Amino acid sequence: MTYEEFLDEVATLLTELYDLSDEAAIKLVVDAQANDYFVVHDDKEELRNVAQAKRDAAALYQAKQQRNETQRKQQQRRVHPKKKPG
Repeated sequence: MTYEEFLDEVATLLTELYDLSDEAAIKLVVDAQANDYFVVHDDKEELRNVAQAKRDAAALYQAKQQRNETQRKQQQRRVHPKKKPG
C-alpha cells in the first residue's frame, strides 16, 4: 500500500474503531504526520499494512485520550487549587 493509502487506512480505522468523526480522525493523522510520527512508514514499505495501521490508530487514539485527561486535570487544578496546610 502506498504511504497515502496507509494514512487513509489509519484515519478510516480511527472512525470505525473509536467512533471519531472523519474530521477528527483526519486531524489526528495530520497532526501525527506533522510531528513526524509516520516518517519511518514512508521509508519502510513493509510497515504500510492493515495490521500496522490498526496498531498506529490505537496508539494515536490512546495518546489523544491521555492528552485530554492531562488537560482535564490541569483545568481542575486551576479551578480548584490545592489548599496549603497550615
